[in-house]
Amino acid sequence: MYVDINIRAMSRPVVPFETTLRVRDCCLCLHVQRAARALARRFDEALRPLELTNGQFSLMMSLNRPEPPGMGPVASLLGMDRTTLTAALKPLQRRGLIKLTVDPSDQRGRRASLTRKGAMLLAKAVPVWERTSLEVEALLEDGDSDRLRRSLVALS
Repeated sequence: MYVDINIRAMSRPVVPFETTLRVRDCCLCLHVQRAARALARRFDEALRPLELTNGQFSLMMSLNRPEPPGMGPVASLLGMDRTTLTAALKPLQRRGLIKLTVDPSDQRGRRASLTRKGAMLLAKAVPVWERTSLEVEALLEDGDSDRLRRSLVALS
């Protein structure tokens, strides 16, 4: 019995260039990612004099609560997994901006809170965030930042 083992090189599947243009123009994921990167750069630049990134500001703000939160609620609020959150907390902890304590209701868990130094830095960062937020919102064509926020919440 003869078996043909000569496999012809298959030509590469072709996605029409028109599809590329349609994705470029219509893909919500692409546009949200681009906008998120641009916003992150803008806030990073604004917060740089305080030696904070936009992510660190958001993380510290998420800890600004009457009672120290556990890792689960913070990770959920920030849309990240607990491993990523743990890694993000370490530089803030090394700088003395946050402290981790054992969760009294579950000895395996941890709770995070701002230190006095962290609370003071966050207080300095809030006006920077407010100013930058107003600048960003002024760039919206229809000026309806609340509608945009509602749409983004719906997507998340």
